[in-house]
Amino acid sequence: MQNNIIKNTIIAAVAVLSVTACSKKLDLFPQNDLTPEKTYSSAAGYKSVLAKIYGSLAITGNNGPSNNPDIGGGLDEGSQVAFIRGFFNCEELPTDEAVVAWNDQTIHDFHDLKWTSADPFLKGMYARPIYNITLINEYLRESTDDKLASRGITGNDAADVKKSRAEARFLRAFNYWVMMDLFGNSTFITEADGIGSGGSLPKQIKRTDLFVYIEKELKAIDGDLAPVKTIEYGRVDQGAAWALLARMYLNAGVYTGTPRYSDAITYAQKVINGGYTLKSGYSKLFMADNDKQKDEFIFAINCDGLHTQAYGNTTFFVHAAAGDDFAEYGVGGGWYGYRATSSLANLFADKSGNTDQRALFTTSKFGTSNSQMAISDVSNFANGVHVKKYVNIRSDGGAVSDVTKTFADVDFPVFRLSEMYLIYAESVLRGGTGGDAATALTYLNKIRFRAYGDSYGTNNVGQLAAGDLNLQLILDERARELYWEGHRRTDLIRYNLLTTNTYLWPWKGGVSSGTGVDSKYNLYPVPASNRTSNSNLDQNPGY
Repeated sequence: MQNNIIKNTIIAAVAVLSVTACSKKLDLFPQNDLTPEKTYSSAAGYKSVLAKIYGSLAITGNNGPSNNPDIGGGLDEGSQVAFIRGFFNCEELPTDEAVVAWNDQTIHDFHDLKWTSADPFLKGMYARPIYNITLINEYLRESTDDKLASRGITGNDAADVKKSRAEARFLRAFNYWVMMDLFGNSTFITEADGIGSGGSLPKQIKRTDLFVYIEKELKAIDGDLAPVKTIEYGRVDQGAAWALLARMYLNAGVYTGTPRYSDAITYAQKVINGGYTLKSGYSKLFMADNDKQKDEFIFAINCDGLHTQAYGNTTFFVHAAAGDDFAEYGVGGGWYGYRATSSLANLFADKSGNTDQRALFTTSKFGTSNSQMAISDVSNFANGVHVKKYVNIRSDGGAVSDVTKTFADVDFPVFRLSEMYLIYAESVLRGGTGGDAATALTYLNKIRFRAYGDSYGTNNVGQLAAGDLNLQLILDERARELYWEGHRRTDLIRYNLLTTNTYLWPWKGGVSSGTGVDSKYNLYPVPASNRTSNSNLDQNPGY
């Protein structure tokens, strides 16, 4: 393809042996067909490809966790071509919320904020959404009315395929949002561009134009997506589209130069009114049976220890955060890798989790002086705040899917209700219309009430008053509620804190006390290999 990284064509991409993507209860076994005519010859074939489209966010290839990756180019399948792991590295590792002990290739450059266009992890992260989009484009080309009719697919089968087109378009928009957020400008291909496009190279789309495209796509499919909470868990409906729009509008000032806070309020409120509810027990949201929390999840990427085995989905979250205490994480061994800086832990007055239950840290490591939180040596996993947010343990005490406890059952929550509450509150404080401070306070206190164990704690310490509302509070509350979920980099950029000297954290910029860096690091560079193979791609400023 355009960057010589995407190894497999669309047909090879659906030749997976076992994919469970749309639902944990839906096991699909696409056959090893080699032509579109065979792959799409039946309704079951379309379901198989749809499963692969969803599964591309959780798995890395066609042979389980290794040996047949979707994306080649010399990249490591476990660490460099996985969506969830790559997204985490890009959104969390450059911030106060994560630091890694390993010294694999360029991985330290993320927290040091000094990556380059030759970075192999960025090469993989640029390739993954474009690969996913390529898969979706082919599905859309093969699922037109004419194609279905020519293959004798009619009735309810045809209706189901037609409905799935809106889901595919949402997932394409979501993958393009990732590109817009991380890289700004993006390689741009739709179903109108055939594979190879007659030998022409894909064009590049500017960040502002990509914003407009995603916005139009999400609004265009609104009436075709299933109504909120009427589709099976793990698939997208109207709520997912509204949630992505709300998130985009919150960051529109960064993406386009024009704030859209009133629109953020509108779409956050649409989601809030959709019937979602906060579930008791914050930690249950990140356990092996967190599909039980579906009333709070607007969209989650399903991960299953048997059917979506990969080293780069939530299996990575659990193992990489564990050391000798791996049994507490529900896995058979720790990877001694990722932890947080003291700046995250210090957002919690009580780091034990006995008051604000979102403080999911292994506090026994801190000691009475909290000296354990200090990182004197980035490569020493024993230093730092050990995060125990994701655990491969079921809240009901039942057995996990993988008896070896190698691969995790924890689903990755892409959109949760609490994010919508926080978007509403911040947008009100930033001057958006259509909302009010009193409602914003109510929403924030709903989050706090759950966080303190369905109470506000002793002396109501967790309850906020109107005078407490300010933008710094919102930023801190987002960190307490959403850490390790892929938000922090975007948040710090919106507050102009990622690269500046205004806010420093341990080892920011590669300095133990933290330092500001060049503002070019608010965007990732287009990988050099992509530009070499596609002359249509311009580099971001400063690289």
